[in-house]
Amino acid sequence: METKQKGVTTEGKLKDIISHAKEYGFVFPSSEIYDGLAAVYDYGPFGVELKNNLKSLWWKTMTQVEENIVGIDAAIFMQPLTWKASGHVDGFNDPMIDNKDSQKRYRVDHLVEGHAANLEEAGNKNAADSLVEKMNAFLAKDDFTGLKELIISEKISCPVSGTVNWSDIRQFNLMFSTKIGSVAEEADVVYLRPETAQGIFVNFLNVQKTGRMKIPFGIAQIGKAFRNEIVARQFIFRMREFEQMEMQFFVRPGTELDWYQKWKDVRIKWHAALGLSSEKLKFHNHDKLAHYANAAVDIEYEFPFGFKEMEGIHSRTDFDLKAHQDLSGKKMQYFDSEINQNYVPYVVETSVGADRLFLAHLCSAFTQETTGEGETLKERTYLKFHPAIAPIKAAVFPLTKKDGLPEKAQEIVELLKYDFNVAYEEKDSIGKRYTRQDLIGTPFCIAVDHQTLEDNTVTIRHRDTATQERIHIDDLNTRIGYETSFRRIFEKLR
Repeated sequence: METKQKGVTTEGKLKDIISHAKEYGFVFPSSEIYDGLAAVYDYGPFGVELKNNLKSLWWKTMTQVEENIVGIDAAIFMQPLTWKASGHVDGFNDPMIDNKDSQKRYRVDHLVEGHAANLEEAGNKNAADSLVEKMNAFLAKDDFTGLKELIISEKISCPVSGTVNWSDIRQFNLMFSTKIGSVAEEADVVYLRPETAQGIFVNFLNVQKTGRMKIPFGIAQIGKAFRNEIVARQFIFRMREFEQMEMQFFVRPGTELDWYQKWKDVRIKWHAALGLSSEKLKFHNHDKLAHYANAAVDIEYEFPFGFKEMEGIHSRTDFDLKAHQDLSGKKMQYFDSEINQNYVPYVVETSVGADRLFLAHLCSAFTQETTGEGETLKERTYLKFHPAIAPIKAAVFPLTKKDGLPEKAQEIVELLKYDFNVAYEEKDSIGKRYTRQDLIGTPFCIAVDHQTLEDNTVTIRHRDTATQERIHIDDLNTRIGYETSFRRIFEKLR
């Protein structure tokens, strides 16, 4: 029997994935009954399970497998001086441009990159690369006049109005602000945090002392962050409310670039171990370094809309701790007994977007196949998740609703449910039940039939191949446990 991957355009595939995500309970537009809110999404029953599995795996990798990393959960609201020290109040800006006809505002880099993508799709890759190179050169010099002239000379038009009637380029701060206090007139301005890293930095001394941590060591955190993105697009790739999984690794000055290289290697292996194709992962070095960094690289994944950042690894030097030390007046130093010296540690950061990681796995797992030939031609859609991250690990089906089969199936559910997320279904034909589980990515389906009542064996069906085998009920926990275990992923990192 012949099996072929169904041909589909990249734009079409993304639309199919978005539609699938909504229809099968992964991602919904937020407050949809009120026509939604742009760039804000809710995770459905299977989406929240997938996302939690990814977060749990990251957390265990960092704080359980690694011996010198601990976790915290810092508050979203922080003393506003935190963001003054970090540079966000004065420098957390993106160059923006307005189209005077459509009254739409665009991030300049997104506008230019979108035009470059169109050039590349039209077969003008050299022109596309040249355009991006020129844009990066202007951005590196903060030459907004030259950047605007580039946009006009390249005839980059507004997607809404189709005109090139552009305003001057200006900076736009991305932080959300609100007020804290019981009386409006006396309330102080605070910010919704634009990143989770600062919560780690201001707690550096607390964690180091209470945990008796020795350099090198890391602090990990998973939490929400908020950015007032003007151009939020590409589904959940760029949102105004998102979740970060960050780890700040504190090291002795002078060793940071060695640790930077180590974490680059560790993190790209981690993504491949979870099932993302190595061919769809690559490093992209930053052309323009942030003010706090002496080295920076992105791990990019090839989404249907091209290679885009999924995780960043940055050597942040001692910028953050020194900035907080200077503004707060509190010493952010570590005494290194091995060299008998006090110093402000340098930091290597790994920061992965939980939502982007979710989207990468959803895109990677979304599989459409055509099998057979002629009259036997069939199309099949399923989600090929690594078993360890699949929302549901196993589904149990009684072959019929009588003869004691449902009761036996419920016994199996009871046997498995304390170790795995298990589904139970008895409605419709078993073929339709298999299809429903394929569409949410369940790796194993367990069929209970009359033979089960005789010898305590069941048929287990494997999602990816649709092959079936007969195994004893007593072996189910071991078999599913091995296939879905985090240990299998960790072993690939060694």
